[in-house]
Amino acid sequence: MPLPHRTGMGGMRTISYGGGVQSTAMIVLACTGRIPDVDAALFANVGDDSEHPASVAYVKDVMRPWAHARGLPVLELDRVRRDGSTETLYQRLTRPGSRSLPIPVRMNDTGAPGTRNCTADFKIKVIDRWLRQHGATKDDPAVTLIGISTDEIQRLNNKRDAPYSRPEYPLIDLGLSRQDCINVITDAGLPAPGKSSCYFCPFHRDSAWLDLHRDNPELFDKAADLETLLNERRRMLGKDPVWLTRHSMPLRDAINTDQMDLPLWADGCDSGHCFT
Repeated sequence: MPLPHRTGMGGMRTISYGGGVQSTAMIVLACTGRIPDVDAALFANVGDDSEHPASVAYVKDVMRPWAHARGLPVLELDRVRRDGSTETLYQRLTRPGSRSLPIPVRMNDTGAPGTRNCTADFKIKVIDRWLRQHGATKDDPAVTLIGISTDEIQRLNNKRDAPYSRPEYPLIDLGLSRQDCINVITDAGLPAPGKSSCYFCPFHRDSAWLDLHRDNPELFDKAADLETLLNERRRMLGKDPVWLTRHSMPLRDAINTDQMDLPLWADGCDSGHCFT
């Protein structure tokens, strides 16, 4: 399915598609004309070994064929190294000798999230590179449609991390909440997706960890093993441990604590490229 090469008037218009409720609703709205002039939906896949498998399955088995049948391409983008090989977030975290901690791990004692580079490196920059390759320039940037709904307006972020695109927020413009987005999806005859994220994301609410432990214990164990690996490396470097929850204890211990139902920090990923 060829893509138009636009110049002027804001350039190409694409949806930043994460596989969650809000960005899925944007695709439905684009296919039904309520969001006009959308050229493609771009799914920056941080890795089949990193994204929650349910999100990947929804994108590939449900949304992509549905949108393609209605003339809107849903394109899967990978992070590509300079040597041409692809890199996933899980690979970066587990690479032998790696000291990289691009995910917002929780700091010891405080539970506050640390530095977060994962969204920038594996979503924003990946999409921006694709847009540049397809005609966007700094003087004539593309438009990236971000799936933030009215009940998440605190996540609006006008910081320009992507020099080849500028954000727009059509769900805000249309006055749509997350529940409105679910209604848009189901009214189109589609199942509503779950919340999109990496299965090991430290921004998970306690309820998400409890659900993962109950419904997908193998994936829960993989997240716990990742936390153990990161801390083994930090011990060798003489650094304090970090955690995947704010409880300042190993994930396998945290899942059994009676503190698991306490209020959490806000999601924190305010770019809108994750959790949508």
